[in-house]
Formats: sequence, C-alpha cells, structure tokens
Amino acid sequence: ETIYQAIFVQGRGELRRELTACLRTGRAHRRPQGRAVRGQRIKNMVMISDRPADVEDRAVPGHWEGDLIIGENNGSAIGTLVERTTRYVMLLHLPDGRSAEQVRVAMTAKIQQLPAHLRRSLTWDQGIEMAEHATFKIATDVDVYFCDPHSPWQRGSNENANRLLLQYCPRGTDLSVHSQARLNQVARELNERPRKTLGYASPAERFQACVASTS
Repeated sequence: ETIYQAIFVQGRGELRRELTACLRTGRAHRRPQGRAVRGQRIKNMVMISDRPADVEDRAVPGHWEGDLIIGENNGSAIGTLVERTTRYVMLLHLPDGRSAEQVRVAMTAKIQQLPAHLRRSLTWDQGIEMAEHATFKIATDVDVYFCDPHSPWQRGSNENANRLLLQYCPRGTDLSVHSQARLNQVARELNERPRKTLGYASPAERFQACVASTS
C-alpha cells in the first residue's frame, strides 16, 4: 500500500492520462485497500498468527484464501476462493445478498464438492460476512483463520485472483447478473491460464494432479 501511495502522490493522486490507458483495471485514482469491520467484531476468531506453518509454506494443498468482490452501491457480491498451493479458483454466486448466513451456505456447498484432503483450512479477512465461521467449520471440518485488520497481503493469492476476476466482473457494476454457470466459466478460464509462479503450468493442471494423488 505504501508503494502504491508513493506512485500516485507523484501525480497528485492521479496517474497521467497517457498511463491510465495502460492500466488493466482502467482506474486512475487510488482506492485504499481493506474493509473495516466498523465496530462489529466476529466472535471467537482464530488469528492468522495461530495458523500452522505448513499452511504458510504452501507445501500441503487444501488450504484456501477467501474474500468478496462487492458490486454497485454495495448491493451485490461474488465470493472468491483460491487454493494456496495450486492457485486454483472457485467462485460463489450470491444472488440474494452477502449476509453471514448467505455466504456460509454458498461456501459450504462449494467446499463440500472437494475431496476431503483438499479442504483443510480457510483464511479470510475480518469482514462480518464470516460471522458464522464456527457453523461453517462444523459442517465442513475446515479450520478458519482471520487476517489482521487492513492486511490484504496476508491473502496474497486471493488478492491476485480478485484482480484477474475484475477483468470479467468489474467493480461498480451489478454482480448479481453473473449466474453460477457464468462464474464457473470464468473460473475455468482463470484456472486454465498458465502462471509463472507455477512454472508456467496452469492452476487446473496442478489442482487435478492433487486430486489424482489420492484417487
């Protein structure tokens, strides 16, 4: 965040017009990152500092990072889940809202589609949409860890995936128009894109290898 702020300050808060056209998001103004909980605190949070070391080093697959992308006037949202080892993306359709119950139900249904060895933990920010994390854990046996406030880099894989997703589902638009079928197609395209960090393999290739390893 400090680096971004330094770059934008040089242009008095806005990049020069000729550089704006080169931005993937098309956004000339810098928006501060992170969502404040605004006085609401989630009960019984287990912080990221208590997350086991094998989650941090990405050696074991099945550890996920999650977040919401918020649409126009905070009226719609898409849930994003990214597996830390393979960078595999799953997207959640939230047509009726983003309350804690709605997010829990959608996420539980999606996570339960995975083999047991690929659903070990989930790391999220302190958004109030995760208030039902204890119920989610009981239903899925997935441990939930919470990032420190205003620390998006603690979910770096998820942040990168969200930036790619914005090419398909821009912020400031009505995200409820994207059906689950459409989101599945977008996720498929993201997962079939080769990644330098994976030695130019695709997330889909790496993820399928993890699925096959115990099938």
